[in-house]
Parts: sequence; C-alpha cells; structure tokens
Amino acid sequence: MSNTASDEFWMRHALTLARRAWDEGEVPVGAVLVQGDRVIGEGWNRPIGRHDPTAHAEIIALRQGGKILQNYRLIDTTLYVTLEPCVMCAGAMVHGRVGRLVYGANDEKTGAAGSLLDVLGHPGMNHQVKIEQGVLAGECAAMLSDFFRYRRAEKKALREKLRGQLPD
Repeated sequence: MSNTASDEFWMRHALTLARRAWDEGEVPVGAVLVQGDRVIGEGWNRPIGRHDPTAHAEIIALRQGGKILQNYRLIDTTLYVTLEPCVMCAGAMVHGRVGRLVYGANDEKTGAAGSLLDVLGHPGMNHQVKIEQGVLAGECAAMLSDFFRYRRAEKKALREKLRGQLPD
C-alpha cells in the first residue's frame, strides 16, 4: 500500500470511530494509533460519557498504545485523527514520542498542529512530530459540521416544543 492509500485507509477507520462518538452524543472525533501495519490503540471522544475532560479520542488511543507496547514511549507510531489535535493531545503526543500525526480537518479554534498553535513542531520542544494534514479533510469536516447542525436543530426543536407548552 502506498503512503497515500495507507493514510486514507487508516483515516477511514478513524472516521468509523468518530461515528461511534456521534452515536454516544459526543463530538465525532476518532483516532487510530498504528505501528507498522498494526493497530495498537484506537479511541473516540468520550469526555461527556466518562465525565473526564481528558477522554479525547487521541488520549484514549495513546493510552491503549502504551499498554500494548508496555512503554510510554510510542516510538515509530503514527496517529490518525479526524480533527487536528488540541494542546492537551498535542502535548501527550510530544511526551509519548509519536513519530507522525495524520489528521483530517483543521481546527481553527483550538488546533495545536499549526492552525492556532504549533505545539508539535515548536523548536523549543524536545521532540517534533511529523505532520500530514488534510487526509480526507472534506469527509472529516463534513461529519463535524453535520453533527453540530443536527445538535442545533435538536435544541431549536426542544425550545419550540417548550414554547408551545407554556401558557400565554
């Protein structure tokens, strides 16, 4: 498999995981940690359900990878994520020595792989992560847009329902 085909293959897997987050009412972000051709960690956003602000897809995948490798150093791994990581997740990738990040959609509000900040490539860091951005970006961004559009429609319907139940 060429690098492009391989990147798309794993990103599609991450999209499948993102759908699981959506189904659980979480922001649909999925992550897959790969070493060679082997999945060593995967996750989807779960901070709401787990009542845990650190339960981002990337963190869950990195934790699984550490357990599989029996090492917090995740050398020679690639993390595939549907959305550009935040500062927390980028920091965990640096500390874990992830070799490469491949992500789909940019996150202009909180992205720490170059959109808002560049934690992963900052020259002051003791480890830099190679970055490939925009893999299946359209599909990744569309899932997020669709999710938030759906959530806004749900809230609007609830407000209208409540308005109809209130006496004049």
